[in-house]
Amino acid sequence: MSKLVLIIKREFIAKVRNKSFIVMTFLSPLLFVGIGVFVGYLSTMKAELKTIAIHDKTGQFVNEFKSDEEYNYVDLSRVDLKVLKDSIISESYEGLLIIPKVEDNSKLQKAIQFVSNDSPSVSFIDKLEDIISKKITAENFQKAGLDTLKINNAKATVAINLEKASGEEALKGLNEIKIIIGGAFGYLIMMFIILYGNMVMRSVIEEKTSRIIEVIISSVKPFQLMMGKIIGTSLAGILQFLIWVILGLSAMFIVSSMFGVHMGASAGAQAQAMQTAQQAAGSNIGMYIKELWNLPIATILISFIIYFIGGYFLYSSFYASIGAAVDNETDSQQFLLPIIMPLILGVYIGFFTVMNDPNGTVATVFSMIPLTSPIVMMMRIPFGVPMWQIIVSMVILFSTFLGVVWFAAKIYRVGILMYGKKPTWKELIKWMKY
Repeated sequence: MSKLVLIIKREFIAKVRNKSFIVMTFLSPLLFVGIGVFVGYLSTMKAELKTIAIHDKTGQFVNEFKSDEEYNYVDLSRVDLKVLKDSIISESYEGLLIIPKVEDNSKLQKAIQFVSNDSPSVSFIDKLEDIISKKITAENFQKAGLDTLKINNAKATVAINLEKASGEEALKGLNEIKIIIGGAFGYLIMMFIILYGNMVMRSVIEEKTSRIIEVIISSVKPFQLMMGKIIGTSLAGILQFLIWVILGLSAMFIVSSMFGVHMGASAGAQAQAMQTAQQAAGSNIGMYIKELWNLPIATILISFIIYFIGGYFLYSSFYASIGAAVDNETDSQQFLLPIIMPLILGVYIGFFTVMNDPNGTVATVFSMIPLTSPIVMMMRIPFGVPMWQIIVSMVILFSTFLGVVWFAAKIYRVGILMYGKKPTWKELIKWMKY
């Protein structure tokens, strides 16, 4: 045990004293905040006003198009169509909407054109189609002798009230909030595994290529060396992560409070979004806060720490085995995809299955499978998961970790002394049998 502690201490000190580690520890939060401020600044900049020429031979549609901050509609129905098209080519106008005069509306629906040098956005074309279709529909109603006002008044808008079986009022959009909370924790776990798992692999490759590994294993067992690297690197990673959080939040607070600069792409629409949210939620804002406060916060935080550690240890053993099996990072690429795929699958299952059916068979099964459980279970917990399922999932995760470490140690034991040969999957399986 004393040797394991020495290896952990050596790995931890070696990582935190590394110049690149120190630089990135203090520089990364500033870079992230700087990028956030830059994106926030860009989002506040108004888009360039685009002028759209309208050539409406019918004279019935041109007044339906209202200019806004993004598009300026100009009535040029009296200008020759060829001149307008030449103006489009010379980029005097962003686009030209041509509404010809035809016999009836059924033919008009297929005769309208939009001319531009560049392909317009789908949302813009949908907007134009919606404006024209509403006008044509209203005219069709009038020709059919239908009262448009009565039709509009007859349209029903249904708002379903949600209620729990206990009789309490339920809230709309709460599932989306829960999946965002669980997804954030799951995403952090995935990023930590990929970032610091690669660090373990590179550490093994460096010691193997420098031949120092041959000296080290003369004094300690390969299993102890591998565990020491995993734990030592994880401690250094956790320290770096905590510094990132503290510095990042501090920098965001300083920038927001002192300079009044908001972060992220939504900065420009922040006031409007808040107003819309208040109008939509109305008096339910307090209920949303109450519902969020009623989430299993303690379970979420404790589970995050346990799955954080268990998931990292499990995948780091794979990374350490790969590092021992290859001579450089280039050779490791063939082995990394099978490791990353379960993580991607966990995120996919979480967002596309857990939100719709958090206690369904698919979500439950993948929250028990150790390769995906750190991500999927973290996404399920905000919805309410029986404690026995969480405990069983954790037991399976750490049991699998011990089993994987036992097999990975065999690969590690053979691979760290292998040089000059690219291993195959078949050879790795043979090494596990030694």
